[in-house]
Amino acid sequence: MKLIKLLYMLDRASLLEWGRPVTGDHYYSMKMGPVLSEVHDLITEMRLPAEESYWASHISEPSGWEVSLRDDAGRDALSEAEEELIDHVWSQLGSFDPFLLVDFLHKILPEWKEVDRGRVPLPYRDILMAGKKSAEEIAAIEGELESLASDYRVLAAH
Repeated sequence: MKLIKLLYMLDRASLLEWGRPVTGDHYYSMKMGPVLSEVHDLITEMRLPAEESYWASHISEPSGWEVSLRDDAGRDALSEAEEELIDHVWSQLGSFDPFLLVDFLHKILPEWKEVDRGRVPLPYRDILMAGKKSAEEIAAIEGELESLASDYRVLAAH
């Protein structure tokens, strides 16, 4: 649970700072706060066998809301700025107990919507509005992100 929250805060900070997330995952509001959908599903369901999944080859199967590193995945895909942002998020929130982190984030994240069960989409727009971005900035960021997603879909198809 703590990993999911820290990754959400990393993506949120990146989105507000640079107009793009680090992970590229989709966000949802859930009872315990905002989550990265794919990461949440990988941790709670561990859907892919280890031999087919990069995630499973580096991250342990979940045990009581906890996962651990099996093997160092490296940092080759991260920029120096992203590494610094990871360090910053960790220095601010890394010492929190998971459930205290949940309570804290519920209080400080205006984009999170209370949910009794299931998940409700949490669009980039809501995060950007909570971060006090202007309508023009939001439109530009959403356009850029949609363009990047479209480019990725084209490349993934080939």
